Amino acid sequence: MDSNVIWILVAFVLYMVMMVAIGARYMKKTNNSEDYFLGGRGLSGWVAALSAQASDMSGWLLMGLPGALYAAGTGQAWIAIGLFIGTVCNWIFISNRLRRYTIRANNSLTLPEYFNNRFHDKKGSLLLVSSIVIVIFFLVYTASALAAGGKLFQMVIGIDYTVALTIGAIVILLYTFMGGFMAVCVTDFIQGMLMLVALLVVPILAYFMAVKNGSMTEILELSGVAGGSDAYLSLWYNGGEKYRAIDIISQLAWGLGYCGMPHILTRFMAVKNQKELNKSKGIAIVWVALSLTFACIIGIVGRAYLYPTMLGTDRGYSTEHVFIAMIRQLFTVDFKWPFLAGIFLCGILAAIMSTADSQLLVTASAVSEDIYQGVINKKADDKKVLRMSRITVVAVAVLAYIIALNPNSSIMALVSDAWAGFGSAFGPLVVLSLFWKRVNKPGAMVGIISGALTVLVWDYLPLVSGQTLAAATSIYSLLIGFCVSLISIVVVTLCTKAPDESICKEFDDVANKSIEM
Repeated sequence: MDSNVIWILVAFVLYMVMMVAIGARYMKKTNNSEDYFLGGRGLSGWVAALSAQASDMSGWLLMGLPGALYAAGTGQAWIAIGLFIGTVCNWIFISNRLRRYTIRANNSLTLPEYFNNRFHDKKGSLLLVSSIVIVIFFLVYTASALAAGGKLFQMVIGIDYTVALTIGAIVILLYTFMGGFMAVCVTDFIQGMLMLVALLVVPILAYFMAVKNGSMTEILELSGVAGGSDAYLSLWYNGGEKYRAIDIISQLAWGLGYCGMPHILTRFMAVKNQKELNKSKGIAIVWVALSLTFACIIGIVGRAYLYPTMLGTDRGYSTEHVFIAMIRQLFTVDFKWPFLAGIFLCGILAAIMSTADSQLLVTASAVSEDIYQGVINKKADDKKVLRMSRITVVAVAVLAYIIALNPNSSIMALVSDAWAGFGSAFGPLVVLSLFWKRVNKPGAMVGIISGALTVLVWDYLPLVSGQTLAAATSIYSLLIGFCVSLISIVVVTLCTKAPDESICKEFDDVANKSIEM
């Protein structure tokens, strides 16, 4: 093992020890299920903002998105544009109202519990169905994060993928298991800051190193980009082919997913007060704008900076490794600062860990708070629920680990499927439950089921000449699933009995802002 790898490894070890130490600290402060799942609704504006966005962006931001632009060009940035629009709308239109409504709806701690209380579902059917959806899609989502961590360790340190995957999974599991929501949020805050610094510094330095050897367009032409540099740098081309309108719409549709993401929505529910929530909005929107912009720049600059190395053709390097390759080239070859390389590589690790920990926690809440206490054992006390939560964190981590054992799994594909599942199953219902008094329990139930099933059918069943509908049409399943769920909720609601007076009264209380925030 050479000295560069040793310094990088030292940075990794220090970083992971710090994360586990935070988990140990907050374990002493976790006394009940509300502490474990929402931190006692005591998040500050900064922590809420960066925790929400760091848990959102995952390894996809620093591996999947730059890799897509590296391979196919600027046209892949439509995904980032859609996500930015979705983020802004989520903070402006959803955050305040959801926090207010969860307090009014019997102090709901989780998204399934909110649905259950919002529609006065005494049988717990909404609680059960929405919790099952969370478990299914978060297994895939968590697996994507663990796979990204495994690939990072494998490439940087040169260890076997399975060993690398195991190390990352154990560290994430430890601090999530111990500290719960506050440990996750505090670590996410640190990780969000580290991600942003890495995103800003690396592409700027790489750009100035790249243009020493000629202009960007000249180097891109030499690298053999499809369609030439003009097409590669155009929003209207993808891999040298002119975009169809449906392709752009499908990529923009990623933004629809935000209002259905449990791990993001729980941050809105946990903010301390209205003042802190308003502060969070501005911080989160600026963070996302910078992060998405520079993640896109990484893919384009990386193509020129790393030339003549061609990721995806050189053995052992995929296009999703572009940011890792840039950091190693910058700080171990161009500049001899290997420890700094380790710190910036921890930015990628931060993106991975900040999402995986949130997903583990939300899945644990769905199983212990919603299924166990809400359906199976309604008399379970806080200690039993807390114990079940920690058992669930371990069980989900193990299952996600098994899914991630395939080293050839695509981070982008795994995230895409899970994002579509949540956005379709929960997104339309969250919006309508907050802004339409008439929506009722039958509509809610049909909306969740139809949205989730549409994504599973669209992405996984080979119905067209051995191809899935997603592959055959190039239409993102979230666009179809969201529309199916939305229409289903409206039609079923209008065809069934209107909600009773007590439900309407709660809606009016929230709409009139008569709930103390």
